[in-house]
Amino acid sequence: MASASKISWAKLRVGLTAILALVLIGVLIYLLTGTKSLFSRDVIVYTYLGDAAAVAVGAPVRINGINAGSVSGVLLTANTDPQRSVRLDLSIQEDMLAHIPVDSLATVTAENLLGSKFLNIRKGKSRETIKPGATISAQTSKEIFEVMDSFFPLLTSAQITLQRIDNIIGFIESGQGNIGKLLKDVSIYNRIDGILAEVHRTTAAVNAGKGTISKLLYDDALLDDIRTPIQRMDRILAGIEEGKGTAGKLLKDPAIYDELQKNLVLMRLVLNDIQEGKGTAGKLLKSDELHTQIAGLLKRIDVTVEKLNSGQGTLGQLLVNPQLYESLNGVSKEMHGLMKDFRANPKKFLHIKLGLF
Repeated sequence: MASASKISWAKLRVGLTAILALVLIGVLIYLLTGTKSLFSRDVIVYTYLGDAAAVAVGAPVRINGINAGSVSGVLLTANTDPQRSVRLDLSIQEDMLAHIPVDSLATVTAENLLGSKFLNIRKGKSRETIKPGATISAQTSKEIFEVMDSFFPLLTSAQITLQRIDNIIGFIESGQGNIGKLLKDVSIYNRIDGILAEVHRTTAAVNAGKGTISKLLYDDALLDDIRTPIQRMDRILAGIEEGKGTAGKLLKDPAIYDELQKNLVLMRLVLNDIQEGKGTAGKLLKSDELHTQIAGLLKRIDVTVEKLNSGQGTLGQLLVNPQLYESLNGVSKEMHGLMKDFRANPKKFLHIKLGLF
């Protein structure tokens, strides 16, 4: 039989092995579930909030979403500033302080709608980093319920819109309106089906070579008839491009261009002379004396015409006096009769009687 000392030593070894195993398991659990390194040193920094927003001791502290420590204390302060009513003590790994600039902001954030809260530190831009015992500025964040309250009017509007859409769909399903009739009315369906059948027949006729459209698509003679004037037009344009004909010379002959340019220059000179009052046309436009003379002449003509209309003078009497008109008309008739008799019997007027005494 084994001695008592050997049995005691075996029991001691089993106990030490069990204790070592438990320690290793605890270390592994801590490393797998903990938020900090086993051998890291923690320091305390502070931040102040107006409301703890359900942040509890042990809540994670993250720097831009990366774990850096935990909340070690949540305390009410005697500060009169409503934005500094609550102090959070943040236990952060010492080596993580180098990643927290002094202008960083701490914000209470939720994992999701129903998740636990944590404190997230958004890195600033300053080159200077915080020291142990420093205070990090906090940014007030809205609670999820406040956010939902702000979205309530939008949700109400969306609900009203969805209700209207549901009413429209119900209206259509009941066969009312144009769209509802298209869905429910068999006669409209038959009409559309008839139209599609007509289209099908027309397409078949076109494919069979019937009708004008079919000839446009399939008749080579009609294509040649269309191609011939196009070719003629192409030849005409080619001739113009080569400088043939009047149009071609206008486009290509530099002599005609120079002549047109000279004529335009002369016309510009003539217009300038007229504008300056030179020549007859210029004087007509610019000379006040000539204008006065023409105006006087027109006035005298107007006075003469007025006298004629009023019956003054021989011409005026001739125009307005019927008795003078009748006398002249009678004299004209007598002269006409005399000339008629003279042509009929000239001897009557030219007879010379000779006699001897």
